[in-house]
Amino acid sequence: MNFRRKQVFRMTLSIAFIGLGTMGSPMAANLVRKGFSVAVWNRTPGKAEDLKELGAAEAGSPAEAVRAADVVITMLSNDDVVRELYRGEGGILSAVRPGTALIDHSTISPALARELATAAAETGCGFLDCPVTGSKPAAVSGTLVFMAGGEAELLERVRPVLDAMGTKIVHLGPSGSGSVAKLGHNAIVAINNLALAEGLSIAVSGGLEPAKFLEVVRAGGAGSKAAELKSSKLLEGDYSVQFSLALMLKDLRLASSLSDGLNVPTPMLEAAKSLFQAGSAAGYDQEDLIAVAKLYEQWIGQPLGERPENG
Repeated sequence: MNFRRKQVFRMTLSIAFIGLGTMGSPMAANLVRKGFSVAVWNRTPGKAEDLKELGAAEAGSPAEAVRAADVVITMLSNDDVVRELYRGEGGILSAVRPGTALIDHSTISPALARELATAAAETGCGFLDCPVTGSKPAAVSGTLVFMAGGEAELLERVRPVLDAMGTKIVHLGPSGSGSVAKLGHNAIVAINNLALAEGLSIAVSGGLEPAKFLEVVRAGGAGSKAAELKSSKLLEGDYSVQFSLALMLKDLRLASSLSDGLNVPTPMLEAAKSLFQAGSAAGYDQEDLIAVAKLYEQWIGQPLGERPENG
């Protein structure tokens, strides 16, 4: 598709975007900036003001948002919310037109993804479970990575839409495959963030300057996306949300349930889930997932972002 055809395609394609949270709002903004016609809706009022200034239209209900849409995108918090907004009274599937492409970017169970794909097919629509990775910075910069489950033909049809929000799309297989990939992926993310906090707690307890230790981590074999994204937050004690601890815990519970059903031993996942549960119990739910490092600060009796005083 050449540039001119892309421009025409974007101007004529109507998108409904439902869910304007930490990730959804910047994703919808990128679609508007790239020239798509976008209608938005969010359960909590007041989240659409910045998008309206960019040129998006705000719908009064999910049904109103999707009624004239060619593509419906959802970015929501959990299985219950996703199921209700798709299948509940006045929800997406009650109002969507046959032939509409439905894309769910939420992290949900593979079972729900397959359920929604079946329900969508009954209305004459296609459904992709297409969770993302990259956290808030990638949502803002339009560099998300998409993990897609569903029909390859449908994925190709909506590829220009995904390209407006990200830089890589991986088709994993049939419905539910994207969700499986995301749960396995986020198990690794959680474990890596805990490893970063734990290694840092050893370093500062041993008298090292945290900034210098993290410089070594990022340059060496312990380097990771967690170290890249979270080092500055740890040093500054900045727990503003890129991806919340509560959502990570939700994902770990889904991953644990999936691995139990598959009879796959996951001792590191279970340890990570327990530590994130401890962080939740300590009141860190609405902070960034790296707020789990506060547990280590309590255990060693000093901040991870400050140079300890030596005896």
